[in-house]
Amino acid sequence: MIARLDIKGQNLINTVHLEGLRVVGDPQERAREYFEDGVDELIYMDIVASLYGRNNLKEIVSYTAENIFVPLTVGGGVRSVDDVRDLLLAGADKIALNTAAINRPELISEIANAFGSQCVVLSIEAKNIGAGKWECYTDNGRERSGVDVIDWVKRGQELGAGEILVTSIDREGTRNGYEIPLYAAITEYVDVPLIACGGMGVFEHLSELYEGGNVNAAAMADVLHANRSTVSDIRNAALDAKLPVRRI
Repeated sequence: MIARLDIKGQNLINTVHLEGLRVVGDPQERAREYFEDGVDELIYMDIVASLYGRNNLKEIVSYTAENIFVPLTVGGGVRSVDDVRDLLLAGADKIALNTAAINRPELISEIANAFGSQCVVLSIEAKNIGAGKWECYTDNGRERSGVDVIDWVKRGQELGAGEILVTSIDREGTRNGYEIPLYAAITEYVDVPLIACGGMGVFEHLSELYEGGNVNAAAMADVLHANRSTVSDIRNAALDAKLPVRRI
């Protein structure tokens, strides 16, 4: 159970289809709240970093690492081994790569060779383009890449990615549930942990994902940020449904 926090500047943002930015709070306050409520991991995404060519999360990451003790993945605007080093020194555990990796795939191997595959998360923003077909988008869902999601999953693993985070652009922020066919298709080819993101509105969506998507973890945002449920409520429901979640 992973809480995803999309950040612009110093603000926590909610989006729909990765568009229509709406401020919903302070990311540091929410991160502490989710940690105290038992979240397993946190994902911080600087959603405008690729647009401006920089990642502005170092200060937030430093604060989080000093006060919150769960694995922390950080992404957005990471373009080099030096960028990764700075974020790891600030307290990040893993780095998510999307735009820079598609533009220069060898970056995945460079980071994996320098710090280990365990810290490289291949972040994919997937949009359905036909029956059983999805295309990777970059720049927080703004730009088409022409790259097929399944092909990119295969190559990303070969280059050294230690995890795959797949966000469904079509479902993100809609509260209509995870795009299960997307994850079911990917799991035929993935050999590393797969994280699903985008669409959770009620607990039943999580249950449906585990039954049909065969993923290793689920990231959630709006359902928590909008105070429609809590980490502990979702975890308790998952335990009652005998889903493979951690007891606390």
